[in-house]
Amino acid sequence: MSKEFENTMSFASQEVKSDQIKAILAETQLALVERNYNAVNQITGYLISNDPAYISSYKGARTMIQTVERYEIIEELVRNYLAQK
Repeated sequence: MSKEFENTMSFASQEVKSDQIKAILAETQLALVERNYNAVNQITGYLISNDPAYISSYKGARTMIQTVERYEIIEELVRNYLAQK
């Protein structure tokens, strides 16, 4: 057995999830801006109401943002906000 397979590897699932959420928010923002929507207002409306109609279906943004639970998006936003302080 080679040396590289002797040690247990650690997998940071929270980091992967965080990166996924950031990418989804960035793609959603881009799609909304391209359609001349205020991305902050639209994403906020979606997060508060759980109404996917706030997110344009342009470039699959609506489908993409619904792949993540709203509470996970909110957690990520709060985590990043607090990290900036």
